[in-house]
Amino acid sequence: MIRRYTPPEMGAIWAEEAKFGRWLAIELAVCREQARRGKIPRKDLRIIEKRAGFSIARIDWHERKTNHDVLAFIAAVAERVGPSARFIHMGLTSYDVVDTGLGIAMRDATGVLETKLVRYAVILRKLATAHRETVATARTHGVHAEPTSLGLKFALHYAEALRNLHRLIRARKAVAVGKISGAVGNYAHLDPSVETTGLKRLGLEPAPVSTQVVQRDRHAEYLTTLAILAGSLEKLATEIRNLQRTEVRELEESFEKGQKGSSAMPHKRNPILCERVAGLARVMRGYAMVGLENMALWHERDLTNSSAERIAIPDASILADYMLSLMLRVLERLTVNTDQMRKNLDLTGGLIYSQRVLLALVGAGMTRADAYDLVQRHAMRAWEKGEEFRRLLASDPAVARCLPGGALDACFDPRYYLRNVNTVYRRLGIPL
Repeated sequence: MIRRYTPPEMGAIWAEEAKFGRWLAIELAVCREQARRGKIPRKDLRIIEKRAGFSIARIDWHERKTNHDVLAFIAAVAERVGPSARFIHMGLTSYDVVDTGLGIAMRDATGVLETKLVRYAVILRKLATAHRETVATARTHGVHAEPTSLGLKFALHYAEALRNLHRLIRARKAVAVGKISGAVGNYAHLDPSVETTGLKRLGLEPAPVSTQVVQRDRHAEYLTTLAILAGSLEKLATEIRNLQRTEVRELEESFEKGQKGSSAMPHKRNPILCERVAGLARVMRGYAMVGLENMALWHERDLTNSSAERIAIPDASILADYMLSLMLRVLERLTVNTDQMRKNLDLTGGLIYSQRVLLALVGAGMTRADAYDLVQRHAMRAWEKGEEFRRLLASDPAVARCLPGGALDACFDPRYYLRNVNTVYRRLGIPL
């Protein structure tokens, strides 16, 4: 992933130095288990533990000769260890190291993502609480529908964040596995207990059954989980972008001192962070497809997954972290224009209260069909002529008969629409 989109902590997990460090930890864990079983002399183990290390430059040098990254790594380590290096990688295949190392990396990456996702959920919960009674215009098909609570909008995204957190925890369990089972997964040259105890040292579970590789449905689950998370972030980013439009201006990304919105138009304040999130979500969906395509390998394995994974898994992990960072920044500095929300509530001259009037007429004895036709007739005139909806209704004798006194006025109270939102808050465990 390009440096611009790489948070340091997540980038460090996927750096070459970290990758080879995981490989070395795996080789040492296996050596220690083999020594416990008398397969490696103790004096050789001590030499291995003391001298084992690597230089990326030497690994690269060997890889130019061997065209094999794991053999190049082993050769570079062996140069430092000396004759005792003959015990390193004994009975292992390359993907015992590669897949186990990848499991460690994905496990650690989910830990970073989980921390930020929890922060993201906490901010959404705070916004939902703060704006529980902030009345806003709900829109369906992009058109004004009925009044709603701004807090309810945030509560919806909070609930989705919790689901993403549960998905991420499940994905971590799926990928926090390794294999030390040999070239085709049948433990022909290794005692299975080496895998069990060796992986325990590394904080992983053994795959119950493997071939030369850990099966790629696990990696597909990881990538699709990240793609769903990205889609949820895009969903909120799109909401904010729409509510920041000049004609709406209910929510806005913060605009920092010295920030420029356009090279040509000095007045511009664009939702650039939300737009970036929406764009990167498209990339994340592509990585999910890579994960699904990688599931079907020939027999005990082929290499069609390898090249694609070297890009997709690190990049998806980094982008998910970066997108979460962007949305945290947006939410922490979000501008909420409540005055503009009130203006937008009144923009259609009361049309958003049409269902309330309809139900009041039905409750007063009018048939639903007659009430619907009556309300729609006045609503269409108000829409097309720009007349006030409430005045048109008040001048209709049929309405006056059914809704005398203040009964019609009561239909135009926006707070009526908040009377049951506490149900959602109780379901989500948000204090009232």
